[in-house]
Amino acid sequence: MIWCVEDDASIRDIEVYALQSTGFEARGFEGGTSFWEALRTERPELVVLDVMLPGIDGMELLRRMRADSGLSDIPVVMATAKGAEYDKIRGLDLGADYYLVKPFGVMELVSCVKAVLRRCGAKSVPQQRHLGGLVLDEESRTVTADGENITLTYKEFELLRLFLSHPGTAFSRDQLMADVWGIDYCGETRTVDMHIRTLRQKLGTYGEKIETVRGVGYRMEGKA
Repeated sequence: MIWCVEDDASIRDIEVYALQSTGFEARGFEGGTSFWEALRTERPELVVLDVMLPGIDGMELLRRMRADSGLSDIPVVMATAKGAEYDKIRGLDLGADYYLVKPFGVMELVSCVKAVLRRCGAKSVPQQRHLGGLVLDEESRTVTADGENITLTYKEFELLRLFLSHPGTAFSRDQLMADVWGIDYCGETRTVDMHIRTLRQKLGTYGEKIETVRGVGYRMEGKA
């Protein structure tokens, strides 16, 4: 079970959804107090912890966890606003296992959680996504089509991974922007169209599986 402690409901819901849709059990908490109370009776595999929280802030929660022998070994991924270098240094000094800087894409969050769990020896989820002869390996970040290597940019890889994780699901351009470019990313959705076009070209016949859903956005047909 992954616990996400985030006071912004929209961000918290996206984090929980992204983790659940990629095979994890996940639960959200809106504040430090409710999170700390839950730790009295339950134990998560990993915690995604925002720094700025109502009640007990993220730094204090991290300090308490590392001081408690029953909680000190739980991996913690801290999240903070861009440019808050002092928070990052302080969090790492207190024992954070990783730091995510906002805005971050939810697939970046998922990759981070998997990496930290692997490093800490916890059980993770399958590392490969398939669609016929199309294979995406999340650990090595490689893609092959019928045995042939395909070179993708970081964003193209994240788009393909999202589609393969949710076969048949239609995503709006705004959803794709939030999931791949970052929760707080501000930019034109035209960027999505350009990346989809290039991704289709690189995938060859498999690129035809990425369908345009009129009035909505895009989806990948088939079953992964």
